[in-house]
Parts: sequence; structure tokens; C-alpha cells
Amino acid sequence: MALASETKEVIVLKKTQEKDFTYVMKSLFAGGVAGMCSKTAVAPLDRIKILLQAHNKHYANFGVFSGLAEIIKRESFIALYKGNGAQMVRVFPYAAIQFTSFEFYKTLLGSILGNGSHIGKFVAGSSAGVTAVTITYPLDTIRARLAFQVTGEHVYNGIVHTAKSIIQNEGGVKALYRGFVPTLCGMVPYAGLTFFCFESIKKFCLKTLPKWFSKPSTKDSGGAVLTIPAKLLCGGLSGALAQCVSYPLDVTRRRMQLSSMDNNAKYGHGMIKTLITVYCSDGVTNGLYRGMSINFIRAVPMVAVSFSTYELMKQTLHLDTGVDS
Repeated sequence: MALASETKEVIVLKKTQEKDFTYVMKSLFAGGVAGMCSKTAVAPLDRIKILLQAHNKHYANFGVFSGLAEIIKRESFIALYKGNGAQMVRVFPYAAIQFTSFEFYKTLLGSILGNGSHIGKFVAGSSAGVTAVTITYPLDTIRARLAFQVTGEHVYNGIVHTAKSIIQNEGGVKALYRGFVPTLCGMVPYAGLTFFCFESIKKFCLKTLPKWFSKPSTKDSGGAVLTIPAKLLCGGLSGALAQCVSYPLDVTRRRMQLSSMDNNAKYGHGMIKTLITVYCSDGVTNGLYRGMSINFIRAVPMVAVSFSTYELMKQTLHLDTGVDS
């Protein structure tokens, strides 16, 4: 009897482990697809943002739309997506880790602070962002270098060559993490606010305005899911609010990442010094918030597509998308 009982417990444990593994794999896949879709949708805006943030000499006097037109004229249409290959290599694991770790942290903190805890949602979002960016940061540096290049003035030829060149010529692996500190400092409020705002706005829409923003779902434990327009709205608002807080640190990160290119060596000596240098050289509007207009144009649809795709993938893969009480 005891042996039969132990055997039954082992079988139940194995099934639970298999279920948990399947859930994690599905969640990782859903997050990765969401990240790739969102980043590809705004890849041209990402490139012009990098060129404007770092004051590329060929595009320093252009705005968002005139800059996009100039890229096509000076280089080619496909040049709008320069660096997007490295972006896809980075963003799939980044988004997969971020969304999956958010679900983990949210569940963990929910058991400690309660499912409805606002602090828990913010900390879960921040922790997810920090986890993802720590693992994938070198690919972001590589992608920024590739996107900053202008046709005819190439220094790097692909992801592997860029990585080797940075490691060999700029002080080893640590050079791939240049700008990492301001990234972490910016990630805490950005990821925290993004996930917190999305979860809060989603909950508000489902519970307060269900006729306008939700539809019935038999696959969901809450009995209802957001409509696609509602998903886009919630994601867009979340991204816009979060960007306002963290943007100066994003500019600082880019200046540090690109410090060895375009005569920007003065920006490669620490977060605080770079932040002060940007402020003293270019001020607030043209320095710390340089490219902010394009960031709103890209961040709102990017976050909207990201969260919407993730929610749709969760529903498609039969992952729970219920609302916390």
C-alpha cells in the first residue's frame, strides 16, 4: 500500500513538473513572438531615434520624418531596418525572459503581498526588466553600433564581427556592457511602470467598462478578455507614461554605447559624468530629451503591439489571462 501510494505521488509530481515546463516554454515563446512583432513594427523609428540621440553628423539637422526620408534618399529603403537583425536576435530572448519572469515575479509577490498589491506589480515589472536586460545587454550594444553606421562609412560587418571588434579593441567583454548602469537605473521605473500601468488599466477596463473593452472567453479563468483595440489602448498608454520618466537615462545609455564612434569619446566615462556632459553640452530639450517626440511615436505603438500580441499568444496557447482580484 505504501509503495503504491509513493508511486502515485511520483506520477503526480512528474505530471506537475511537465505541466510547469510546458507552461514556461509556452510563455517564453509567447513573449518572444510579442517582442519580435513589436520591434519590427517600429524598426525604422528605432533607427532614426538612435541617429538623433547620438547626433550623427549626417542627420543632426533633421527631424523624425525628414530624417526617415533622408535615410531612404542617402542610403536605401532597406537601410531603415539596419541593425534589425541584431535586434531580433536580442529581442526574442529579451521579451521572452521579460514576460515570463514577470509572470513568475507577479505570482511570487502576489503570494506575499496579495494579488491586488500595486507595489507587487511595480516590483514584478521592474525585476522582470532588470532580469531580461542583464542577460541580453551585449546584443543591445551591438545592435546600436550597427544601426548608427551610415552606408559608405561602415566600421562593422554583422553581429559577430561587431562583438569581436568591441572585445578586441575596447577593453574586453566589459565594453559590451558600456552604458549598463544607466540602463538598469532607467529600467526600474520604465519596466515597473509599464507592467504596473498595463495591469492596472487592463483590470479597470475589464471590471469597470466590460461592455466597451471586453468580450467573453471560455479559455480564461476570469471569463472575459480585452478586445484587440482595448489591448492596444492599454499598452499604448502604459508605454507613454513610462517613457516620460526614464527617457534621459535612455539617452545617456546610447551616448555611452556609441562613445567610440563619431568622435563621442567624452561620453564613455560613467553614467553621472555622461549625464552631466549631455546636459551641459545640449541642455534638456536638445540633449536629455533629444528624440523624445520620435520616442512617443515609436514607444506607444511598440508597447501596444507588444502587450497585445502577448495577450493574444497567451489566449492562443491556452495560458491563463485572468484578472487579479
